[in-house]
Amino acid sequence: MEHLEGRQSILAALQGRQRRFQVILLRQGAHEEKFQDVLALAAERGVPVRRVEGRELDDLAHGATHGGMLAIVSAKPRTTPAELMALLDTLREPPLLLLLEGVEDARNLGFTLRSAEALGVHAVLIKKHLWDFDPIEIARPASGAYERMPLVQIEDVQPLQQLRQRGLRLLGCIAGVRSTIYQTDLAAGSIIAIGGEKRGLSGAVRNICDAFMTVPSRPGAASLSLSHAASIIMGEAMRQRLARSPYLRPTEARENDPAVPEGEE
Repeated sequence: MEHLEGRQSILAALQGRQRRFQVILLRQGAHEEKFQDVLALAAERGVPVRRVEGRELDDLAHGATHGGMLAIVSAKPRTTPAELMALLDTLREPPLLLLLEGVEDARNLGFTLRSAEALGVHAVLIKKHLWDFDPIEIARPASGAYERMPLVQIEDVQPLQQLRQRGLRLLGCIAGVRSTIYQTDLAAGSIIAIGGEKRGLSGAVRNICDAFMTVPSRPGAASLSLSHAASIIMGEAMRQRLARSPYLRPTEARENDPAVPEGEE
């Protein structure tokens, strides 16, 4: 079993219906009106809610920023390559996928998932042997996106080849190439491949890329982190797609998206 910390992550997991809930723990004395949406959905789904001392929450949580609520749940199931192919068949717009290699920080991955959801990515792919993250450290900065975003673990490049056969272009982001992201067509069906700061993209992925692109920066500037580079590229992809496709519109901000992180009011 795993822990989910904070109202936003727990609400997203309840809405996603992918996890099995054992119990939700609520701090005694907490302002329950802040958690009414969670409590109502938990009652609807038959999830027990237990009021506990704040000390018990602190002992279970990774820190003191749980915001007064914690859930004990089963692990989030990964999307299989076959399920990803089925998902693509349901889309009314060109697929936009994100392939991450060399992610070394769980929080950076969480922030990247949050940006990916906001900027129109349909699924995130990560090589299975690189997945060694604490799910709590991903879920907190992802602010619910970890529950909603399809995460696909791939063993090798074969699923990438299958996606290319479906018409998606595999676009590798590396330094020192001529074409920038602003000169690359990101409105068509694409897999954006981004490597970590230390190793970049693997040779296996580079060998099958259809094109390469770079995020332009000033000479002498430090290289961008994976999460920052991904956000810039995904933002450009959304800009191109909104400019070309009249039926695509920016989604309205979720009403329940907090203005500040939970536990930091």
